Amino acid sequence: MLGIASAVLFFIAFLINAADIATNDVFSSTNIMLLGLIALALHVSGIGGDRSGHTSRRRPWSRS
Repeated sequence: MLGIASAVLFFIAFLINAADIATNDVFSSTNIMLLGLIALALHVSGIGGDRSGHTSRRRPWSRS
């Protein structure tokens, strides 16, 4: 989920930068890109990936 959010933030930052849209300092393309990097880092570290919290472990003797 955070991977999709980071892709959306990167796309918004790209549009702001490419179209030269004048925004205030809070919503500049650099700040939105940094938010995307934070979301991507959280996604890569495993936070926000699985909603169920269930991890399946294979037993050494099972053949599935």
